[in-house]
Amino acid sequence: MTNILLEGYEINAPWLFDSLKDYIRPFQKVVIIALAFRDTRVKNLDDWNALYEKDHGCYYSGIVGSLADYGIPESEIEFINYFADTPETANQKIRNADILYIPGGLPDRMMERIREMQIYDSILHHEGIILGYSAGAVIQLREYHLSPDKDYPSFAYYSGFPFIGDFYLEVHYEGTPEQNASIKRILREKHKPVYATHFMNGAIIVDNGTVKSIGKVSIFDCQPCINR
Repeated sequence: MTNILLEGYEINAPWLFDSLKDYIRPFQKVVIIALAFRDTRVKNLDDWNALYEKDHGCYYSGIVGSLADYGIPESEIEFINYFADTPETANQKIRNADILYIPGGLPDRMMERIREMQIYDSILHHEGIILGYSAGAVIQLREYHLSPDKDYPSFAYYSGFPFIGDFYLEVHYEGTPEQNASIKRILREKHKPVYATHFMNGAIIVDNGTVKSIGKVSIFDCQPCINR
């Protein structure tokens, strides 16, 4: 299995493209698991369409266009729609996919919706590539944390998928006091390294257990605390 942990949906950015083209190949089938939306923003199908629908979705062209640069046509890309798919149709899309693509948003709500739609096991047993950014990156960890921000006022640990268990991930790293305090807390409590992908400029590939950093990624080691 290959897990790709990203900062945003511009997966065709020049600093990423050469590394990802070995994994994202022409005419692979991709399913977008678009379940991380905020409840205050998306309350019905029309709201969901405003984000991800083909003709008017504000994220649609960015996601599909970036995949097109890897030779994946629009015809090979499907979305899981929380308001339109059933567990049966959603699971079938996942089973047919070479790549599971998980966008960002609220990771804890995404995990709740994944279980609600009964697609947890299909994702868990996927044998291809799982690619996600922001929330879609952190849920690939057995346990992930969220540093305090406008959505999550308090630090907390959460359960994700048991794909990666050797490190923690700080996304959108800008060296803020809140982020640095979170990293120190993890090192103290969990005794595992923290990989911090810098804001829109860092990525991680975990290829069958081998970890590769792309762009700007700071690694905070366990005791003694070392930033390299």
